[in-house]
Amino acid sequence: MPIEEAIRIKRDRVATLQTILAELPLSHPALTLEIGCGHGHFLTAYAAENLEEHCVAFDIIQDRLERANRKTNAAGLCNVSWLRAFDQDFFDAFPPGFVFNRKVFILFPDPWPKRKHWKNRLIQSGFLDKLAKITAPDTQLCFRTDHAPYFEAASIVINDHPDWTVESPTLWPFERLTVFEARADGFRSLTARRKSG
Repeated sequence: MPIEEAIRIKRDRVATLQTILAELPLSHPALTLEIGCGHGHFLTAYAAENLEEHCVAFDIIQDRLERANRKTNAAGLCNVSWLRAFDQDFFDAFPPGFVFNRKVFILFPDPWPKRKHWKNRLIQSGFLDKLAKITAPDTQLCFRTDHAPYFEAASIVINDHPDWTVESPTLWPFERLTVFEARADGFRSLTARRKSG
């Protein structure tokens, strides 16, 4: 694909996402985000237990989002918004002046286990820079993976980042066994806080 065409497609995706985001209650006093929400098991349960928050979640696979939306509709929840987006598009489209101020969940992202693919891992310094711009001080970052090497690498990146501090002990805020989690042999969790300033 020519570079000009790729740029146009991305610009169109971001513009569409900006229109959708403009319709969401981003001025809500308590905002939580899930990045890579899968079929929505976790966030649906979280939203049901935290009705005072508005939860925003995105994933790149439309079928997952449709299933997630059916779950919240069946539960009668009005405090969740499901979006189809790539993480970079989401950051580019997110309107200035709004921030997530409760939690950011990142559960079982692709670990990209081969060394040559590590550059594709979500938890990297540049990603944390962007996440810091759309979160308020003291927002909790909750990361969980079943891949031990990724956990170790992510722990170092988060701990070394100037905008985040790793909590010890980990203060995991909510448990809900998902289909993916039930299949995992085990997992490790990390929480961090957005620093002030």
